Amino acid sequence: MDFLQFSQQEGDIKLSFIGGGVMAEAIIRGVLDRDVARAEDIVVSDPVPARREALTSGYKINAVDDNVQAVMGADAVILAVKPQVMPKVLPELRGKIAPDQLLLSIAAGVGVKRLRDGLGHDVLIRAMPNTPAQVGQGITVWTATEKVSLEDRETGASILRALGEEIFVEDEKYLDMATALSGGGPAYVFFFIEALIDAGVHMGLSRDIAEKLVVETVLGSASLARQSGTHPAILKNMVTSPGGTTAEALLVMEEAGLKGTVIRAVLAAYSKAQSVGK
Repeated sequence: MDFLQFSQQEGDIKLSFIGGGVMAEAIIRGVLDRDVARAEDIVVSDPVPARREALTSGYKINAVDDNVQAVMGADAVILAVKPQVMPKVLPELRGKIAPDQLLLSIAAGVGVKRLRDGLGHDVLIRAMPNTPAQVGQGITVWTATEKVSLEDRETGASILRALGEEIFVEDEKYLDMATALSGGGPAYVFFFIEALIDAGVHMGLSRDIAEKLVVETVLGSASLARQSGTHPAILKNMVTSPGGTTAEALLVMEEAGLKGTVIRAVLAAYSKAQSVGK
């Protein structure tokens, strides 16, 4: 979805982070690298002194231990705490976020209604990023309430683009689907990578060589799929010679029901995401 360019210049955005964990750090690194915000305009609140010290020394931003203090004067507040912390954080911030401040939540499973009811605030973006955001290669699915202006949507999009690609959806239901597919997706890929490495070791390769071969193969295959725009089934067939070694391996996977297992696993994750959200 295309948004109007907002009048506020990138680099002038004042950001507040509630929670200074891994994903918050990924956003901080990204917005600084892309000049979306300046270090002196970023404040993060985190209860752990060592974490605050690491963020201030690593990125020259401001770190505090008071959530209410952190949100004061911010253009956008990024809620980056774990879902189990929400019962404490939401009442603490209720009434403290100004009506014109944008609230962007990356908390998994915490829906817009719960955020709106808990904070008494309507200018909300809910986003579902994934862990490759830590290296700027993430994909984020996000939605916004009707109270979020085009200007604030572009602000939110510019923050999320600091993590990699972003996709806007009108209906919040798609975030539960994204949670199961792209949110959990890296774990599924790592699981398959681990299995391929173990296969290499069983054949007699050293673990270092097997890991190098597998990681580069997965990385190159994903890049080929993205850049070629060719359907994965066609790319698979291009590698598979009739009666060859790859065909033999694929036969074993088909007989084991690997594709069906993957589909059922993702659907189970989707069901779980829906139940957690409720």
